[in-house]
Amino acid sequence: MQDADAVIVGAGAAGLSLAYRLCEPAAGARRLRVLLVDAPRGPLTPQERTWCYWEAPGGPFDSALTASWERLRVHGPDGTATQGRPAPFRYKMLRSRDFEALVGARLSGQDTLVRVGATVESVRDVAGGAEVRGRDEAGRPVALRARWAFDSRPPVRLPPARTTLQQHFRGWFVDSRRPAFDTTTADLMDFRTPQPAQGLSFGYVLPLSEHTALVEYTEFSRRIADTAAYERALGQYTARVLGLDAFRVTAVEQGAIPMTDARFPRRAGRSVFRIGTAGGATRPSTGYTFAAVQRQSALIAAALLAGRPPLPPPPHPAWHRALDAVLLRALDSGRVDGAELFTGLFRTVPMERLLRFLDGRSRLWEDVTIGLRTPVLPMLRTVAELPLLPRRIAVR
Repeated sequence: MQDADAVIVGAGAAGLSLAYRLCEPAAGARRLRVLLVDAPRGPLTPQERTWCYWEAPGGPFDSALTASWERLRVHGPDGTATQGRPAPFRYKMLRSRDFEALVGARLSGQDTLVRVGATVESVRDVAGGAEVRGRDEAGRPVALRARWAFDSRPPVRLPPARTTLQQHFRGWFVDSRRPAFDTTTADLMDFRTPQPAQGLSFGYVLPLSEHTALVEYTEFSRRIADTAAYERALGQYTARVLGLDAFRVTAVEQGAIPMTDARFPRRAGRSVFRIGTAGGATRPSTGYTFAAVQRQSALIAAALLAGRPPLPPPPHPAWHRALDAVLLRALDSGRVDGAELFTGLFRTVPMERLLRFLDGRSRLWEDVTIGLRTPVLPMLRTVAELPLLPRRIAVR
């Protein structure tokens, strides 16, 4: 049994980001005792992941970036390219192992932080705070107490929603024999892929050098595909669209991100909170999570260090969550063509403004101008329909 000011369950993006903020307080602020709990290495260890986000140069994790790009490009279904420099933003690529190494190095010198290897079985309120129970690598019971607990474990099932899609993908890290990639430009969405009956699909290319890149095939749809389907799609995309003929695959990544208008509770008890994807940090319309996690972590840490109750703030404004609900329903119903919708937005809206909207930082008048660039009548029909739709548990 150990007592602390805060216990953080999970050492992924959300858990490590909060620990990073709590252990680097401003000058004069009191130092907090923090426990960081992560599962021992084994079957529960997640595969390496890639996180992408946009921000100005000089961010806190820039030294760990794999790459960044000042130019972004979107290809429409007909091959027409729209590209731009969304200054002051750069599109940044961060691999989980590099993020973990950077944050781990910062935390290793903190005598007020203790890392605990344990498989967590429960997180609950107790008198005076919260308690985390689990088992260590040898199977021995572990019990940890703190004034506050922050649980970043993914939910066992998603909350009820009117619309739930999956952003599911498989990516190849490729090494081409000949120079094949423009290192100045990231392809954010390439709709020169066969489109599903509902939802959308696109290619995604992050060049790391003239010869190497991360090439992904992504779908927004109700059901996750099998590995063989992703492999066929990637083979067709690299050959027919990118024209790669001599390359080898050096690594792969695969995953699925929920895109849902479900309401994620940020509080699970008097002293227990949910953070990260479990607390609704994933943007419903895009699947981006990392930037919202950073904003949420900074505000939680500021409250704790100031002695205030650290209820995690909503990761995205209510107005943007409402807009996302409309977009998800319009895509799922087939009322709008997803490829044409996103292509049109990037073609007609200044890229910096559109990225701020996708990150939840745009202003109301900007949101209105963006909304007028969408198919207005199908969107209005969806707005009228949404209040009548029941919320249901999604079947994965």
